[in-house]
Amino acid sequence: MALFNITEEQILDRIRFENPWWIDGKIDDFYQKMKRRLYFSRFFPLVQNNEIKRAAVLMGPRRIGKTVLIFHTIQKLIDDGIDPKKIFYLSIETPVFNGIGIEKLFNFCRKAVGKEDDLRGYYVFFDEVQYLKDWEIHLKSLVDSYHHVKFVVSGSAAAALKLKSTESGAGRFTDFTLPPLTFHEYIHLKDLEHLIIPKNKTWNDRSITVFNTINIQEVNKHFLNYINYGGYPEVSLSTEIQQNPGRYIKSDIIDKVLLRDLPSLYGIQDVQELNSLFTTIAFNSGNEFSYDSLSTTSGVSKNTIKKYVSYLEAAFLIRVVNRVDLSGKKFKRANYFKIYLTNPSLRSALFSPINPTSETMGNMVETAIFSQWFHRHWQTPYYARWKGGEVDIVGLSSEKLKPVWAVEIKWSNRYFKYPGELKSLQHFLLKNKLQRAIITTIDITNKVEQKGLIYDFMPSSLYCYTIGKRTLD
Repeated sequence: MALFNITEEQILDRIRFENPWWIDGKIDDFYQKMKRRLYFSRFFPLVQNNEIKRAAVLMGPRRIGKTVLIFHTIQKLIDDGIDPKKIFYLSIETPVFNGIGIEKLFNFCRKAVGKEDDLRGYYVFFDEVQYLKDWEIHLKSLVDSYHHVKFVVSGSAAAALKLKSTESGAGRFTDFTLPPLTFHEYIHLKDLEHLIIPKNKTWNDRSITVFNTINIQEVNKHFLNYINYGGYPEVSLSTEIQQNPGRYIKSDIIDKVLLRDLPSLYGIQDVQELNSLFTTIAFNSGNEFSYDSLSTTSGVSKNTIKKYVSYLEAAFLIRVVNRVDLSGKKFKRANYFKIYLTNPSLRSALFSPINPTSETMGNMVETAIFSQWFHRHWQTPYYARWKGGEVDIVGLSSEKLKPVWAVEIKWSNRYFKYPGELKSLQHFLLKNKLQRAIITTIDITNKVEQKGLIYDFMPSSLYCYTIGKRTLD
């Protein structure tokens, strides 16, 4: 039987198909109609900046809008006056490009627009670049060879991209991590900003912006929807997908990471073992773990568990939060730690959606709030635990590593009525000479002063919104 080889003309035809703006100056209507993620305002200047000779590496979990962000960036470049025929986009996983290096693809793009001799002023986007072997070596070479071209690569195998970008791209690559949707972005995408009211407040002698609402019941309804479905733009906006989120999230997102991305990167042999560990963590998101307990429960060696946890963190599926003691001191050996999903809707997809009275609602509220903090790569949250007490979130000063603020996350209004029951929080504040703390509620916004301490009560949903908003700002 005769085998057919892919011709150069077929490659050029595919390249023209993937770049429709060469003809009419517009990206596909499918992407044009989608609302921009708020992280666009942070990503676009990175692409636009041609002064620094670096490639941009866009990474993040699967299905959180990286390709859409690229197309919105392309349209903005065109709107700002860049020649559409100087903007190239290629999806590396397209079969016709299989085995072709990115420099050769760049040359094909110039040939497709009749600019073979022109080597300046291009914006080149390679999507799903992890499918190209040694992509980081080829990209570094491109950055060094073409000083007047901006290269941008993206990929969903986040662990692979992060590892290789760090190893090979020092001084040549700038990483940009697109996180799952924050609750702030969810409100924006759903056109619900009218529910949120910003107002200024004095906090520790400085003015800050806090957020209230005209209808806390409505905000809480959307907060629950965010916990169940909200981390992924497509799921957030589709009631059809929400009828069966497990099929979409588990098969298209989790399975591809656990069964394909991580094994291929790290040579994991026992995929079932890894999957079992992730399922255990997801079901217990927000609980305290130890490597000993995880090893005993799973029958897997402690060293292997440590590797798996590291892999799952690198894939942006989970995040480990370390413990401090009553005085805010870190432990020399992190024997105990909490693990949170980076996206609360992963749990609903694996098991089932929750409701406001579910037994796990408290843990998932905590997971949703922590997931907003995880977007702050410059500020690591901790939790405090000591014999007889615990505080949910603690911030340490970057200079002296002393506690500077504390938050107690509750899905309950009880503690506003009985603030004396917040004994652990009170003990922690007095021990560390802190005067005030935030306690989250279901729907109460108020302030209580007791024993020289100020407790600021605010709904969990609004606190979640606030952290996401401030992180972006």
